[in-house]
Amino acid sequence: MPQPPVIAYHLIWTAYGSWLPNDPRGSTSTTIASDPIAELGPLHYGRRKIQPSRETVRQFYQRADEVLEFRRILFAPQEFETIAAGLSEGVGENGYTCYAAAIMPDHVHLVIRKHRHAAEEMIARLQTRTRLAVYSQRADLLDAEHPVWTTGGWNGFLRTPKRVHAMIQYVEQNPIKQKLLAPDWPFVKPYGNWPFHKRMQAPNRPGK
Repeated sequence: MPQPPVIAYHLIWTAYGSWLPNDPRGSTSTTIASDPIAELGPLHYGRRKIQPSRETVRQFYQRADEVLEFRRILFAPQEFETIAAGLSEGVGENGYTCYAAAIMPDHVHLVIRKHRHAAEEMIARLQTRTRLAVYSQRADLLDAEHPVWTTGGWNGFLRTPKRVHAMIQYVEQNPIKQKLLAPDWPFVKPYGNWPFHKRMQAPNRPGK
């Protein structure tokens, strides 16, 4: 039986150097392009069922800092509005509809309506727009060669309003779990069960 069509995406991308392909927590990568990075440890596709300790992860990235081409980036909470401004511009100029957003110190989550652009293109366009916003605020990134984001990202297909609502809740909980502010970003719109909104909101006809 064919699956229902995709109606929205869960998009995730990470700050440069913050979640490497062989991160001990697991990743969605299948290859390691850099030999020095490959020497840090083996790949594990997918999130590990038994998660490593924080100390293990910290030590991994201490060693990674010694071999990364550029300095690893982590965003402070006061920089989240800069990233949000870039997202707002990218969402507006491309005609996207965003239902949820979580801006974190090392990654971004979005729930976004299906569009003529593929999910990968949406990530690329939003990375470009937010990268320009970050460059305008970070004096330490004056070198235009310094990456802000890891190229590409991950996308999850959402096929039913129930899944969209569940993912919106998941994304909204991300900053709360880390005791971060969770603003109502102005580019985020309420989800009204699109594309079934008219059918689901229509009053029952007599005899139905």
